[in-house]
This record gives sequence, structure tokens and C-alpha cells, in this order.
Amino acid sequence: MPKPNLIYILPNLFTASSIFIGVISIVEASKEHFILASWLILLALVFDGLDGRIARMTNTTSQFGVEFDSLADIISFGIAPAMLLYFFIGNEFGRFGILVSALYVIFGAIRLARFNISTAKTDPNVFIGLPIPTAAIFISMWILLFNKYGLEAYSIVLLFLALGVSVLMVSNFRYPSFKKVKLDRPMVFKTMIVALMLASLLYLFSAEGFALIILIYVLYGPIRALRTINLRKIKIKRQD
Repeated sequence: MPKPNLIYILPNLFTASSIFIGVISIVEASKEHFILASWLILLALVFDGLDGRIARMTNTTSQFGVEFDSLADIISFGIAPAMLLYFFIGNEFGRFGILVSALYVIFGAIRLARFNISTAKTDPNVFIGLPIPTAAIFISMWILLFNKYGLEAYSIVLLFLALGVSVLMVSNFRYPSFKKVKLDRPMVFKTMIVALMLASLLYLFSAEGFALIILIYVLYGPIRALRTINLRKIKIKRQD
């Protein structure tokens, strides 16, 4: 009987780390350490991105890893941002604040379940519905902005933004996955320059930079859908 290879544990350690960081984020949010809690969600995203890549690099992908990753996502990118949102502003709006946080988690769980059962059938370059990690970073970065610029008086806007991304998670809008992006040699240099400029922007204006990038990505789905509808209408008119 072959001995189990310890390399199979490595990707799952990164997944477990993502869960652990998500739990710490919840604890810090309960202590009103909102800045730390927000950045911890971003850190959880880093570990979440590493586990799958390491599994593919080491050829240690498994069904257990897939299921474990989904459970990690619902904690780190579902419950953690929902509780951060509730402790930051939701608790000031009674049942409405509870409802928004609950719907975010429920819709996030639906998004993950739908992703798991449709992965083999859909284009790997496209996500159907907004990915839950993106929704989590969207909420946490905007909380950072509201906290940084003292916009707590308008924080109810965050609840409606959270409702918006919750609906986008269970929508049929298409988002790029960037999983299998292949660059030609001339594009590698240009991509590196753009990446360095983005990194510089994020270094100088971390919260603002991340919030802007995520906002552009969130809006991409609806804008793409509207553009597709308009092109179809134009095509139908030309045929008539």
C-alpha cells in the first residue's frame, strides 16, 4: 500500500489559512477594528488564490479540495464581510441591517453551489454571476473608504451596495475569470508595465485603488449585458 504523499496537504493548508484569517476578521470586526478586519478579508483572498494554483502546480487537485475550498469561501467571503458590514453600520438599522447581511450570505452560498455544479459545463474563461470573493473585497474596500473619509453619516449607502452585489452574485451576468489568459511575447512587456503602474497606484492609494478596480469589474457584467442587448437590437433593425 503506497504511503500518502504529504504534498497533498499543502493546498489544503492554504485553504485552512483562508478560513482562519476569515474568522480573525470576524473577531476584529466585533471589536470595531474595521480597518484591520477589511484588510484581513483581502489577505484571505490571497490564500484562497494560492491554494488552487498550488494544487494544479503540484498535481494534487482532488474533490475534497474543491469542496473544502467552497466551504472556506462561504466563511471568508460570505460570513466575514457580512459580519463586518453588520458591525460597521448594519446594527444601526435594526432588522434591515440583519436582512442585508443575511441575504448576502445566502446569495453567496447559492452562487458557490451553482458554480460547483456548472463548472464542467461552462466556459472556463467566464464566470456566471459575480464571484463571491469579488463581492467580499468590494464590501470591505468600500467600508475602508467610508471609514477613511468619515462618511459614516451616509453609510446606509453601503447596505444598498451590498444588496446590489448580492443580486449580482446570483445573476446571469458574465464576468471574465482570467484563469487561462495567454499572452503573446510582445504583450508580456506591456502587461508588466501596466502591472507595475497598478502596483504603484495601490501602494500610494491602497483602499481607493482596490475599490476602483473592483468597482470596474463589478460594473463590467451589467455594462456588457446592456451592450449585447443593444447590438442585438441594431442587428434586428438592419434585418428588417
